[in-house]
Amino acid sequence: MGEKLVDQASLSPQTSQDRNRVPIGRALVVSLFFVALSIVVSVLLIIAPALLWSVWYDDNTLSKIKTFIRDSPSNELDRLGYGPRHVFGTAKHTKLSIPNPASAIKASRIYATKPHMAGTVGDLATAKEFLELLRRELGIIHSPPTNKLVFKAGSDESQRATRSVSKASAPYVWIDTYYPVMNTPEDRLLEIVDDSGKTLLGTSLVEFSDHTDPDASKYNDAVPTFHGLSRGGDVAGPLVDGNYCTYEDYQRLLMRKGNITGFIVMCRYGGIFRGLKVKGGEELGAVGVLIYSDPRDDGTVTNYNGYPSYPYGPARNPTSVQRGSVQYLSIYAGDPTTPGYPSYENSTRTEGSNIPKIPSLPISWTNANLMFRTLTKGDAFEGKHVRLVNNVNTRIIPIWNTLGVIPGIIKNEVVVVGNHRDGRVMGAADPSSGTASVHEIVRGLGHLLRRGWKPLRTILIASWDAEEYGLIGSTEWGEDFKDWIDAHVVAYLNLDSSVSGSRLHASGSPLLAHFIREKAEQLPHPTDTGRTLWDARSDTGKYTGPSISAEVFAIHNMQYSTVDDVGVAPLGSGSDYTVFLQRSGIPSSNGGFSATLFDPVYHYHSIFDTQRWQELYADPGFFRHVAVAKHLGLQILGVSSSPVLPFNATHYAFEVESYLRTVEQLASEFSIDIDFNALGKSINALQIASVALDEEKTKAQRDLRKLAKKWKKKHSKLQRFKRRLRRALCHIKNGLGRKCDCSHKDPGSVDSVAAWEVDDATAIGMLMHEIGDGELNVQSFEQHPKFPIDKLKKIVKRIQVANHKAGAIERGFISEEGIKDREWYRHLAVAPGKWLGYGATTFPGLSEAITFEKNVTIAQFEAGRLEKIIDRIVETIQL
Repeated sequence: MGEKLVDQASLSPQTSQDRNRVPIGRALVVSLFFVALSIVVSVLLIIAPALLWSVWYDDNTLSKIKTFIRDSPSNELDRLGYGPRHVFGTAKHTKLSIPNPASAIKASRIYATKPHMAGTVGDLATAKEFLELLRRELGIIHSPPTNKLVFKAGSDESQRATRSVSKASAPYVWIDTYYPVMNTPEDRLLEIVDDSGKTLLGTSLVEFSDHTDPDASKYNDAVPTFHGLSRGGDVAGPLVDGNYCTYEDYQRLLMRKGNITGFIVMCRYGGIFRGLKVKGGEELGAVGVLIYSDPRDDGTVTNYNGYPSYPYGPARNPTSVQRGSVQYLSIYAGDPTTPGYPSYENSTRTEGSNIPKIPSLPISWTNANLMFRTLTKGDAFEGKHVRLVNNVNTRIIPIWNTLGVIPGIIKNEVVVVGNHRDGRVMGAADPSSGTASVHEIVRGLGHLLRRGWKPLRTILIASWDAEEYGLIGSTEWGEDFKDWIDAHVVAYLNLDSSVSGSRLHASGSPLLAHFIREKAEQLPHPTDTGRTLWDARSDTGKYTGPSISAEVFAIHNMQYSTVDDVGVAPLGSGSDYTVFLQRSGIPSSNGGFSATLFDPVYHYHSIFDTQRWQELYADPGFFRHVAVAKHLGLQILGVSSSPVLPFNATHYAFEVESYLRTVEQLASEFSIDIDFNALGKSINALQIASVALDEEKTKAQRDLRKLAKKWKKKHSKLQRFKRRLRRALCHIKNGLGRKCDCSHKDPGSVDSVAAWEVDDATAIGMLMHEIGDGELNVQSFEQHPKFPIDKLKKIVKRIQVANHKAGAIERGFISEEGIKDREWYRHLAVAPGKWLGYGATTFPGLSEAITFEKNVTIAQFEAGRLEKIIDRIVETIQL
């Protein structure tokens, strides 16, 4: 059959010796098997206790072992070389993918299509709307109904809500109700009268719009044109033109007129805070002040240059009026009747020393032209008097701050993010553009939370109220919880209006300047491919025209003239960072896009600040809204999730030297002979100490990186094997009736990240939290074999010390005695200028002793105060 048959006879029978002999190959296999088995058993005996421990207890330890495997959401650790490696990407990249124009437009249309002035029904509705956003995005499913989350300031519930932020283990939200004194408009009148008081020419104080802009038309008199916190009164007198009514303008007016007692002063908006225009007139004996919007300040975009008025074009509507507070902001912020303490419903109140004693009205360009007829030679109304009537209802009005917390690993270090919600009318730019950007930030943070992310530090999100009356919501909260802020808040990141024009501006504490710029440089320009967001600082509008006067350029560019060599301006006042920076020394930031002299006219605080104007002229497509959201979002992630806080102490120290150079120049200009030698030596010592501190921060960060790389390289090969063993043990655990959450499983989508997958910075933060306050058991972590816990603890401690010392520079400039004549402001390095309000004055006490007091003794005293306070800072930050 073709098969080869074996000859049975040819097979000789085996001997006993032959049967007992084992082939060499088989013996080798068996030997290798037992050797391998011995190795495996030995390895299991070594690592099994730790592996079993990690399964039968929580995932805390394993999370820490994975400290250096996951990506850090902080830019600082990104720079250490730990870029995206896993399928989910870094928190930073995920956060940047969430904000989008369609969502921002939708959010803006919620807030900017109806009036929501502070203390109104519409305002309360937006407070609740923002609360629901936080509740939805932060994943707060089981919580009381909204009306149960509205607390009276000063109540146990309100106190507990804020003071528990630094202890929170899960997100929660609430609304605080404060009770400041504010006012609302009643009868107002502006007319030209004869000597007997008879009306010769009346005016309409209502802004006019047709249905081309339906919101402006519908709500044109929903909030009458008036000044918040203005004095009521009925006065008449001759008119005098005060130009911008700056301190210098009033000085020139006195030289020209001798005195202005009994006059009504006509002031142009611009240059300084509107309240100080009223204050200047009051101090010189004026009986009233009118403030108007002058098309000369609109740059090239005017009717004169052929541009139609809004709503038919980009130029100013001649009936537009800028409302706003006339509080004396450079004296103190917040409720005028409770300076330095919170406005509870039953608070003891003062008369208020930061509000006018003479009436004022904001008026349109149309009405200003009519009033100027009394100053026009040959006009029928030349020399006639102007009558100003401003009746207001001043009373206690409730306001509502909405707040939400995202707990961090280091619970007692808090990053506060704030934007005010109240508008003068609809406020599409101010503040709803900022609210829309914050809406996108909250969505991004919510997305990260659903993925299992947790910040290193706690994040507190605040939607402030009554900012437009004088920073009231944030200030009252800041005064209410100053001790808690001092103990726990590491930074305050503010956003007011995110978009009203084409040019990016950035302001902040010198500690944060490099960080602010760095984050903007990491983002693309919102509308111009190939450029960065930071490059938008040089952007300008597209509307051309004849040359603009030097005076207008100078006034407009005041906001850009004080930037440091990094490109970030110092913070004065004018928004909700004020109480944090000026009272507690919290490093703060602010920014957004503002209008240039070549942009469509921004109708600030007018009925024409509408959603239509925003979508048609300010930010078509809402790309700038999204860019601001991403920029602030990166700042939030950087401060909240970086082990080393992004504070540049060296930059601050050298900025302080530039402040000294400025006052030296002022002293020379005013012929004031001051000895600055001791102050200069103190600043030099601050520079030396700051450089050493930053070097220590860099070394600690480098050591952390080395440890991370070493541990990762040594242990990453075991990770897959350990996961498999954990999976098997988990099934055994389930079989025994012990619940296992199987957190070793790989997530199936970006919304189901496993519990043990923590960011590098988060895991490091867990250690920092354990070492810092002892709430967790450090010893249990030490039980893991071969983990260099002692070495890591030393590095983490160095980082903690460096962070604290860097933050102490800003806090160190706080003086309990405050600034002369306006003691509410306590920051001796920077404050709103006494006659600026918005703009910052560096070394304010010393600068103003030279420029306003012109007093050598006072100036030398202020120089001594600075010397002592800087010496204390040096002592604090020295290593």
